[in-house]
Amino acid sequence: MTEHIPLTGNLPVSIEFFPPKTPEGVEKLKSVRQQLYPLKPHFFSCTYGAGGSTQNGTLQTVNAIIQDGFDAAPHFSCIGSTRDSVRAQLDSFKASGIKRMVALRGDLPSGYGGFGEFKYASELIEFIRTETGDAFHIEVGCYPEVHPQAKSPKADLAAFLVKVHAGASSAITQYFFNADAYFRFVDDARAMGADLPIVPGVMPIISSSQLMRFSDACGAEIPRWIRLRLQAFGDDTASIKAFGLDVVTHLCEQLRAGGAPGLHFYSMNQSAATLEICRRLEIAV
Repeated sequence: MTEHIPLTGNLPVSIEFFPPKTPEGVEKLKSVRQQLYPLKPHFFSCTYGAGGSTQNGTLQTVNAIIQDGFDAAPHFSCIGSTRDSVRAQLDSFKASGIKRMVALRGDLPSGYGGFGEFKYASELIEFIRTETGDAFHIEVGCYPEVHPQAKSPKADLAAFLVKVHAGASSAITQYFFNADAYFRFVDDARAMGADLPIVPGVMPIISSSQLMRFSDACGAEIPRWIRLRLQAFGDDTASIKAFGLDVVTHLCEQLRAGGAPGLHFYSMNQSAATLEICRRLEIAV
């Protein structure tokens, strides 16, 4: 498949969805995808629920995107998996024309008994490479502001380097609003020998309450001035969205100016904010 790169050539973008849970959600996401296709994203990705709880929806979404002529990557979690089950899933990916994935440890769902045969994403990556060689482009996650479960920034960076050496092709960061955190992480990773592309994750600000809830859960820092401004807007959604567009566009401009290899948008299955940010960045075609 020919990979789609923005015609301006100035900054590749990729876009993340989550799998819809209802027929209405499927139709809505189909419409959202059609609205985003003119950006000619480098690829789309689709998330994966705890313990693989949304596996069917993830693969249905990815297959639909591939059928539309774009590259798409399922998130692939190893929690609760066996080598045999992973091997079977890899065969299924190949049969579906999937050539890219986002390899993650994943979260244990409530009441889950144990990790399975893989405890870390690095073990999954190493197994995929052993089984399939270079058949897949493997994306991995990383945290410029430190994984919330990491013992220290040094330990978090070391864990990332293990994934790199296990065979990662490129990395996508958790979202952030402080460009300095990203650039420092990249510099530290480069100094440790990580020479793969590290693409910054970007979260458009659509809802104040949603952003704060997600950020508290994943450890992403909302700078105090942004948090206070959002709180001051109250239920004024128009002002929240307008302010969010300004903040996130400026962040993307900083990332582009600093040499980021692309932008990965956490779309929340919506198109308007991502499209407007890309228009302001003159990425839209």
